[in-house]
Amino acid sequence: MNKAILAVSIIMAAVVILFVYSQFKELNDFASNVPLLSDLVQTTTDGRRGLSDDAFQIGQVGIVKASDTELSLTDLFQKVEDSVVQITDSSEIDVFESRLGSGFVYDNNGHIITNHHVVSGGGNRLDVTFPDGIVYRASLIGSDPSADIAVLYVEEVSKEKLLPLSLADSSKVRVGERVAAIGNPFGLSGSLSTGIVSGVGRQIPAQEEEGFTIPDIIQTDAPINPGNSGGPLLNMRGEVIGINSAIYSTTGQFAGVGFAIPSNTIAQVVPSLITTGSYQHPWLGVAGRDMTPGISDRLGLDEPRGFLVMDVVAGSPAEKAGILKGNEDTIIDGIPIKLGGDVIIAVDNNTVRKIDDLLAYVEREKSVGDDLEVTILRQGQTMEVIATLADRPSQQESP
Repeated sequence: MNKAILAVSIIMAAVVILFVYSQFKELNDFASNVPLLSDLVQTTTDGRRGLSDDAFQIGQVGIVKASDTELSLTDLFQKVEDSVVQITDSSEIDVFESRLGSGFVYDNNGHIITNHHVVSGGGNRLDVTFPDGIVYRASLIGSDPSADIAVLYVEEVSKEKLLPLSLADSSKVRVGERVAAIGNPFGLSGSLSTGIVSGVGRQIPAQEEEGFTIPDIIQTDAPINPGNSGGPLLNMRGEVIGINSAIYSTTGQFAGVGFAIPSNTIAQVVPSLITTGSYQHPWLGVAGRDMTPGISDRLGLDEPRGFLVMDVVAGSPAEKAGILKGNEDTIIDGIPIKLGGDVIIAVDNNTVRKIDDLLAYVEREKSVGDDLEVTILRQGQTMEVIATLADRPSQQESP
């Protein structure tokens, strides 16, 4: 009996030893395949130390990608300050009047990004002042009033001073994110202001394109004043999410509401401005009103959704596609309305609740020459038509 118990004990001990050995070997194999943290650190070209690309693939050990880490305001400013410039018009005699706005370095080829309205009101002698105080003569190589974006070119700047800012994906910007604006308000160069994203998907009118709006605008409460226009709006990683463009104020001074052209629009428009000097905006050619309860009731619709077409531009893609305009003048809720036209309720199977949805989709997803499937309500029936988008005409009073 004692011999049997002894044999069982020996067998059990052997099993335990084998299990411990297998676990130790597995752990040792894993450890041998994981590089030391010192091996994951590399020296960048500017002398700073950071994690190498290999580090970003080892999520199991809790290593966070460096670009996902938010910076302090001090570090953020230090990272981007040399990339933000001041834009002036040297033909102006008054030094204060000559301070038009801000801009930032787009690439290392000498291209500077700013607002169209910053350079359109100036003379022919545009200057770019870098943070070290050195002034360079700039030439305007492309401008788009419909997106309020312009590109300047400085030829004599050394490559070492051209430090481009990275563009973030503005479609991922969320309300409540912390942001920073850098520019030259009132000519005070290199000024930093901070706040949050107050809203996304806003629409603002293009300042020199009557009847057209700029979609997907980012709203911020970061203080923006005259002179900030053209400067970058940054996330806390130092990436550009927009270009500061306008403020909403009855006095012309900061009132808590500022607007920035999104970085995705910059990425879309700027390459064309550099190569051709202009950008073609896709255009449908309809005008009308967003649906209201009063209009919906008059048309016998279940809910006030969609865009009522009251006018169609002659020769436009909308006219060629057969979209109908209104032909019955009436008054609804005290507002002149022209009924009888189609109601646009979707484009490419994306719901259109109001004209903003249509404008944003076409501007963001389409190009000139693309087909657009337009879903309409006509006399209570749903139908689809195909419109081939054209280049938006200048100064045309139409969305």
